[in-house]
Amino acid sequence: MNPRERLAALPRVRLCDLPTPVREEPGFGIWVKDDSRSAPLWGGNKPRKLEWILADAARRGKRSILTFGGLGTNHGLATALYARERGMKCVLALVEQPRDEHVEAQLERIAQSGARVYLTRDAVRTALAFPWIYARGGRPYVLPPGGSSPVGALGFVQAAIELGAQVDAGELPVPRAIVVALGSGGTAAGLAAGLTLAGLRDTRVVAVLVNDKLKLTEASVTRLARRSLKLLGSPDSPLAPIKVVTGFMGPGYGHATPEAARAIAEAAGAGLALDPVYTGKAMAALRAGAAGAGPVLFWNTQSA
Repeated sequence: MNPRERLAALPRVRLCDLPTPVREEPGFGIWVKDDSRSAPLWGGNKPRKLEWILADAARRGKRSILTFGGLGTNHGLATALYARERGMKCVLALVEQPRDEHVEAQLERIAQSGARVYLTRDAVRTALAFPWIYARGGRPYVLPPGGSSPVGALGFVQAAIELGAQVDAGELPVPRAIVVALGSGGTAAGLAAGLTLAGLRDTRVVAVLVNDKLKLTEASVTRLARRSLKLLGSPDSPLAPIKVVTGFMGPGYGHATPEAARAIAEAAGAGLALDPVYTGKAMAALRAGAAGAGPVLFWNTQSA
């Protein structure tokens, strides 16, 4: 089987309403791939990854999932909601991030999700607490932050193929660059692995760094992309070019920036809802010219 056939043959739980729409934003001079309503319980990029993750956990006979994130984690909330829907338990180990209205609202949603939450404060304390949390959780399926495992990144290999079909159907031109937020690496890695499979060999992945709690570089994204391709029996397949853009994160993960605030306000005028932690900073980088000449596609990974 070729890689696309292997991908289609892997276990997958259908969570998303796909394909998500693409549209032109003439005022911005860009195209948008809008994942904000990708799935009913919680949208954005996380359900795409969870389609493959939850199927893999079930295949391995796991009844619970342990994962990690900041206090306002979208990934943790999405994992808790969709795990509960599948009859699985979710355990979250959360580290500190600046608290604002967005984070407080997210914490309330997490409290209502049924997840067991441990406030481990930072990476060192999380590592020290891990053996105890793992044992108490009944040897759960362990998932890295953001769902950015080789299995999780398959969700964006499939997303790249979905985009290729939309290009072939004439819904948008071939993008020269795709701009995404780089929070854990799975979205960028999956796109880098999938774009060549989709026939979009000249499209670059421009990943805007928004997280300083993980080591995220072109090399780390490339390694994750290769590990996903290995699952498809093709670890040496060519990858789309990857560019990691820095300088838009601010003081650290979760900190607001004036550039992101301006980008969020401008996008709202065009009917595009962004967040201050991920997509607002990615849009700020795009508006500053980080993607280069167009056509440029902005991939909105924020849940509506």
